[in-house]
Amino acid sequence: MILIKKIFLFFKRESKLFYRNIVDLFSNILFFFLSIFIFVFALGTDEQLLKSIGLGIIWSLLLLSSTLSLRRFYEEDFNNGVLIIIHMRGISYELIVFLKILSHFLFVQMPFLISIPVASLLFNLPIYEVYNLMITFIIGSLILSCLSSMSASMNLLNKANFSIGGIIVLLFSIPIIIFSVGINEIESDYKSLINILIGIALIFLGISPWASASFLKLAIRNK
Repeated sequence: MILIKKIFLFFKRESKLFYRNIVDLFSNILFFFLSIFIFVFALGTDEQLLKSIGLGIIWSLLLLSSTLSLRRFYEEDFNNGVLIIIHMRGISYELIVFLKILSHFLFVQMPFLISIPVASLLFNLPIYEVYNLMITFIIGSLILSCLSSMSASMNLLNKANFSIGGIIVLLFSIPIIIFSVGINEIESDYKSLINILIGIALIFLGISPWASASFLKLAIRNK
């Protein structure tokens, strides 16, 4: 019961931080839509072309937009010592990372769900592709949150070059885009690709808390 109360207080604090930095979220969504408009104007009025490549463009821009908040994942709590305080209150670093991933998934990734239908209208995507895009984004964004956690914790050890974390996220996100876009290219048994995405998400959800916690411990030790 005490642990549940601590987890509740953790999410309450994360929600306050989210609303405090809500301008950053709006900036990410604005970047997403501006990029969409640039692609639409650059490709012209060919509806068939927009439909054929629109899904891949939307997914790629969602990925780039989500990496804009990468530095805020742990850096602020690391610099002001909040991570150590939370750990001293009886929450392991592994659980801290797991809760951070969930809060990033809920407060940073999920708001993009609102923007997906609007972006899909600009590319004239059919309803079933929009539905598949939203399903794959829910699963894929959880994977992106896990990747962001690992790369952000690695960045604490390498403050000289923050671009390395973003490169790691982009590199390991390639299979997510391949499977997510491939769902609309097969006529049957698309559920197998969704199951693969779910499997990848569960694997990263099991690995990232331990990996990120190890990097956090090293960064705190070397601080």
